[in-house]
Amino acid sequence: MKITQIKFYNGSRDKVCRLGLSSLFLEVQQIIFETDIRLLEEKDANGAAIIRKALDDRFNAVGEWDKQATGGIDWIKRIRYNNSVISRMGVEVQVSARSDLLIRDIVHLRNSLQEGEIDVGIIVVPNNHLQLFLPDRTPSFRDALRYIEEEFKEAMTFPIVVIAIEHDGPGKALGKQKRKS
Repeated sequence: MKITQIKFYNGSRDKVCRLGLSSLFLEVQQIIFETDIRLLEEKDANGAAIIRKALDDRFNAVGEWDKQATGGIDWIKRIRYNNSVISRMGVEVQVSARSDLLIRDIVHLRNSLQEGEIDVGIIVVPNNHLQLFLPDRTPSFRDALRYIEEEFKEAMTFPIVVIAIEHDGPGKALGKQKRKS
C-alpha cells in the first residue's frame, strides 16, 4: 500500500523523535508499504475487511506487536532498554467499519494515553480516493480529520498521528463479507 498523507497532532512528531519511537513509526510505515492491495477501481465494488486482515497479518508477521482484545487499541509495541519499557506506540487500524467508529478509536487512544499504556497513538485510515472503492460507510482521511478537528476537538490535545493509505493499483474486486442473519 501507499501512504498519501500524514497529519500530526499535539506535538506527536516531536514525541516520536524525543522518546525514541522513530524506529516504530518507520516500522508502521514499512508494514503499510509491504501490504500489497490491488482492487477493482469502481465505486463501492470492494470489501474492506480483506484490507484490514492483510494489515493485521503484516503486524503479526513483523512480531512483537501485541494484538489487543476487543475494547482496546488494535496493536501496541514497546521499546525496551534492558528490562525496562521506555516508550510505547499504539496503532488503530480503521478500514473496515463504519466511519463513526473512528470516535471509539480516538477514545481508545485517549484512554491508553491517559493511563500511560502508550505514549503516541496512530490511526490508519483509507485516503479519500481509496474510500470511493470501498463500502460507502468506510471511514476516510477526511472523516478522521473531521472527527478530530470538529466533532471531538479534545482529540487535538492528544499526541495522535493520522495516516492515510491507498491501494497499490487496479486488480480484481476484493470480496465483501457476508452478514450473518
